[in-house]
Amino acid sequence: MPESPGVFDNPLEHGNDHSRDRRESILSNFLPENLPSSFLETGPIAREILSRDIEECSSSDGEDDDDNAANAPHHHHGSGDNDSTKSGLAQEDAKLAFHPNGVAYGCGFSTVPLPGIDRPVPNPREIEESLAEELSLLRENGIIQESTRPRHGSMVGSIYRVFGHSHEHLHQPQSGPATPLAGPANETTALLDGAGDVERQNTPPPAEIHQLWEEAVAAQKVKTTWQHEVKTLVSYSGPLIATFLLHYSVTIGSVLTVGRLGMLELGAVNLATMTASITCYVPVQGLSTCLDTLCSQAFGSGHKKLVGLQSQRMTWLLWMLMVPIAALWWFSEPVLAALVPDKDTARLAAQYLRILIIGMPGVAAFESGKRFVQSQGLFHATTYTLLIGAPLSFFQNWLFAFHFGWSFAGAAMAMAVTQNLLPLLLMLYVRLFEGMECWGGFSKKAFSNWGPMIKLAFPGMIMIEAQFSVLEVLTISAASFGTAKLAAQSVLVTVTSTAFNIPFPLAIATSTRVANLIGAGLSDAARVTAKVAIVAACVVGAFNLTILAGLRGPIARVFTDNDEVIEIVKRVILVCAVMEVFDSLAAVSHGILRGVGRQAIGGYANLFSYYVVALPVGLSTAFALGWELAGLWVGLTAGLAVVSGLEILYLYNANWELAVLQAEKRMRSEDVNNSERKQSRHEV
Repeated sequence: MPESPGVFDNPLEHGNDHSRDRRESILSNFLPENLPSSFLETGPIAREILSRDIEECSSSDGEDDDDNAANAPHHHHGSGDNDSTKSGLAQEDAKLAFHPNGVAYGCGFSTVPLPGIDRPVPNPREIEESLAEELSLLRENGIIQESTRPRHGSMVGSIYRVFGHSHEHLHQPQSGPATPLAGPANETTALLDGAGDVERQNTPPPAEIHQLWEEAVAAQKVKTTWQHEVKTLVSYSGPLIATFLLHYSVTIGSVLTVGRLGMLELGAVNLATMTASITCYVPVQGLSTCLDTLCSQAFGSGHKKLVGLQSQRMTWLLWMLMVPIAALWWFSEPVLAALVPDKDTARLAAQYLRILIIGMPGVAAFESGKRFVQSQGLFHATTYTLLIGAPLSFFQNWLFAFHFGWSFAGAAMAMAVTQNLLPLLLMLYVRLFEGMECWGGFSKKAFSNWGPMIKLAFPGMIMIEAQFSVLEVLTISAASFGTAKLAAQSVLVTVTSTAFNIPFPLAIATSTRVANLIGAGLSDAARVTAKVAIVAACVVGAFNLTILAGLRGPIARVFTDNDEVIEIVKRVILVCAVMEVFDSLAAVSHGILRGVGRQAIGGYANLFSYYVVALPVGLSTAFALGWELAGLWVGLTAGLAVVSGLEILYLYNANWELAVLQAEKRMRSEDVNNSERKQSRHEV
């Protein structure tokens, strides 16, 4: 009797010699063999868009694609003085430092699969990071001898080693890597570099490192430890956590402001914010995800000006779509009044939405702008922007709402001004510091080639919209319990969304790390990372649970001084605290599934848990059992418990070796497509 296929098994993707290694899966008889990763294959559509743009730019403007390609990351690696370095690393060799699709979005419960290429094209910074990680693992496994550390304990040297290595890449030009791995010191090497860090002098050149890496992987000599993976996940997720919390602090500032105005205003801002998210912010995020594919491919292929063209085209598309959305917001009061029983709440929510129309252009521009800089590896650009924009948003809330006396309208105006300020700050950073090489100016070509882009972007919008719609249903349901319950719901949504900005970046880091290790053929190391990530998710969930349960009183009083709302929050937040454990597990387990290329499993499990479990259970316990607001959160907790259990069970029964084989097939397919693109470009 033939053995049933494993979870990652596809009989078309491996031979009989691997069949004996397959693990029997209890899920294999219930899952289809070829679940799609999204509604459609995105690779051919992305290639169609880029091919058209390359052809148009080459024929109309005479753009010198060869000059652009000469600066592409896949043509060389290392300093321009070392020929062996130039040929040492090709773009397909950077397997350990890809940025994940979806870094640019992330609030609420965004764990649905979004369309994107299987293997993003690395930029120079990521190639440098990949080489550094190869060197680190080679040293840990004794393949490259550990360099001798300097004996002296100079304070200057210590400070340089701690801060200089981790931040020096921020000042490196895009066309070349950072200097630590460039080879032996010479007469042009800074004195601090040579005297303060012996490790640089003993580091082999990149070509030699990569050759040793390939040999070690082929011989299965590269292993990892849980300590190394902990350090890696912390280094990956730490900056993302800071960026996500900074971004969400803009919303927190608005909620904190209206909470001091009154219970009615606190409930209205929750209704308005959730309505704005469902009708505008979430669709914008979903549509913009196609830039993760297009901008990454354009930058990696050497056609850097096309990065700006793709971002510009998406911005115009989003602005056009916002015209009917703005009309809906302007006349939203009758719609909201029909959904919620309290007419004053509906009136204030509609007022908030009308003012937010002013911020619509900034929302679209910032989403496109984030992809523009991140495709170049400039992740810190968004962080720097938020470091200025987030504090200014708190100041504007105080200024407009209290100092100018605009009250509730002032909080809405502060939000709208901040939404327009963020893309302006990001543009200023690009103009003054780095990233301008990918901007070719405004072009009429941005109004062409929209069809394939919409086809590529639409599935992402549908998937993320489907999941967020559940939260809108729960918010409207909370409004039926009275103004106090709706105000409490505003506090609970803000607190839980803030808490989610810790495990979600961890999930992104896990997805990146697992995908890189799978792509490098290190299934055992990927399994170690997955175990570490699951444990980390439990730790993060326990931490959030402790904070929410232990500080439920102070947390409630931070948002409002209304005693009735405070008591409701203190009671219901205990349910939310338990939910945090399952929320963390669901996010991280989905990140692992994305890493092994099976994000569709997590996506469909999420939709099932929300619509078949969370929504029916929440509505039943809230209305039939009379648990009201607590019942809604019980339903959400049950849904997250189901999805986290399904995903972890799926991963436990997974065959990781077959995931490596599938990744190899995807890489070979992408390499062929890259070669075809290069050939067609030269023919043009």
